[in-house]
Amino acid sequence: MQDFGDQRRTKIVATIGPASEAPAVVGAMIDAGMNVARIGLAHGTLDDAIARFHVVRQAALDRASVVGILIDLPGPKVRTGSFPEGGIRVANGDRILLVPGQEPSSPVAVSIDYPGLLADCRIGDRLTFGDGNVVVEVVQDATDGLIGVVLSGGRLEGRPGVTLPADRIQLVSPTPDDLRLLDAFLELGTDMVALSFVQTADDIRRVGTPPVPEGPMVVAKIETPTAMANLGEIIDASDAVMIARGDLGLRCAIEDLPHFQKQIIRTCVQYGRPMITATQMLESMVSASTPTRAEATDVANAVLDGTSALMLSGETAIGHDPALAVATMARIAKRADAEFEGIAWGEQVRATRRAAPQNDNALITDTVTSAAWQAANELDAAAIICWSESGQTVRAMARFRRRSALIGLSANPRTIRQLSLSWGVAPIEVPDAGNEQEA
Repeated sequence: MQDFGDQRRTKIVATIGPASEAPAVVGAMIDAGMNVARIGLAHGTLDDAIARFHVVRQAALDRASVVGILIDLPGPKVRTGSFPEGGIRVANGDRILLVPGQEPSSPVAVSIDYPGLLADCRIGDRLTFGDGNVVVEVVQDATDGLIGVVLSGGRLEGRPGVTLPADRIQLVSPTPDDLRLLDAFLELGTDMVALSFVQTADDIRRVGTPPVPEGPMVVAKIETPTAMANLGEIIDASDAVMIARGDLGLRCAIEDLPHFQKQIIRTCVQYGRPMITATQMLESMVSASTPTRAEATDVANAVLDGTSALMLSGETAIGHDPALAVATMARIAKRADAEFEGIAWGEQVRATRRAAPQNDNALITDTVTSAAWQAANELDAAAIICWSESGQTVRAMARFRRRSALIGLSANPRTIRQLSLSWGVAPIEVPDAGNEQEA
């Protein structure tokens, strides 16, 4: 049997973009440790995204590697009208007119693609643009818009996203465009789909895909205070969760964000769901060859929190060396894995796992995996081998975070690729013997 004892446990999700869409670069990222390739649909064309999908599939096939593909739907993102070539710079104290619509923006008037802008925004509200580098406070009503004063200046270019007051803005997810885009990737057999701006469990159910493994894993992106308030029901309805720290951090108090990250991870473990920690993990590596000390610490702390996977965004989508970013994250994660206290973690999981509501099947899986974890500890087992048609039993086993090998076997190739997201799992496709029951 292959030796899995020295493998990295925490998985890596890497975004495929203009800097990484070439077959040679995708192959180098797989060699460096990419477990899941994320293809975002918020930018570029559908044809571009489909081409990237095929490149990833072929690169994984060429290397006989298990690489899942995560399609990230755009969601109901509010954006500005396009800024002139080269963008504009706004300074603290500048007054600008904010108007609803999709007309091109200018230094004096910024269009915002949200029809309810005038009704839903009030004096005193703060709007953030892009990743939060520009902040504007509404100070006055106008005939055809709102007058805002720039509190934090910076450059605006392209069509940056706009963060509006979360408690009054009506965002419906998935959008009709999301579902249109998803149809294309369902035909291609995508392994996972991420749903943006999830607010309630009903948003997950509206995706309407078959349950795994017939359909893709549905990954709920936690990006708003409303999602945090409904966290349990969202996790229960989804197959995995992404902690989207960028948008969540714009919509909550910054001092709350680290605690929300820990809360999401703990709750996902109770429900037996994989979770991805995302946004600005190694962002300096978009242009630098090494991360900052703070970034390395952030990655390690996410591993020690118990996250299933770490995600690279701009670092691999537009960065100068995508494979180096993956390799760097892999080194940091593997070193943190070595410090992870698996026995203490497993004891905590056993103490809290029944906190999540469970049907009869889930209760059986919970009981069996808990017993298997305890037996493996008492016997000091070198590996736990788990057969599963759907992957659910393997995912439930993975939450105990035992440091010995967890080998997930299945005859379903999509199940195998979906297990690429689960902590510590070495997924292996085996011939279908016909009569196996899920372990």
